[in-house]
Amino acid sequence: MLINTANYIGSFTHLSQTPAADKPEYAFIGRSNVGKSSLINMLTGRKSLARVSHTPGKTQTINHYLINENWYLVDLPGYGYAKISKTQRKKWEQFIRGYLAKRENLQCVFLLIDSRIPPQKIDLEFADWMGGMGVPFVLVFTKIDDRKYKKENIEEFKNKMLQTWEEMPQFFLTSSKKRMGKADVLNFIGEVNKKFKKKLV
Repeated sequence: MLINTANYIGSFTHLSQTPAADKPEYAFIGRSNVGKSSLINMLTGRKSLARVSHTPGKTQTINHYLINENWYLVDLPGYGYAKISKTQRKKWEQFIRGYLAKRENLQCVFLLIDSRIPPQKIDLEFADWMGGMGVPFVLVFTKIDDRKYKKENIEEFKNKMLQTWEEMPQFFLTSSKKRMGKADVLNFIGEVNKKFKKKLV
């Protein structure tokens, strides 16, 4: 699938504010500073569609982008950032989980995992929560071009998940700098979009 247009629709703090649920939607989420904005920009071919920041916790809203006029890409706040108040963290958590559990046109969540570090408890717990809630998701291992990247981290993450999961969710290996994984992710979205269209017919 090729992306021809990518337009910013708006930033929202409540589910009720989000666009009508008449198009397939794909949400991107991960720990703060996992490379989410860079990945979104790489996938869409836009250098600054999503704002890249070196300050963790920068994204604080649900940001909607309309892609090719027929599906939404959603940039969600990062989780796990410690340098904000407990009240704010709790508010973000309720906000994010409420969206994931209730957004009826949400087709898949892309859970971003930093390939440079060992498995993090918070990532595994978030995956377990989505599984328990029946939220469809895939894994995206980021920054595989980095000198700190270790294939062992990915294998260990898989092993950790398989302690509680019968099988691994689908996963992608990506590098925003080298544009690795772009075709795989977009083709996956394209195939899911076809199924969404059939549901509407």
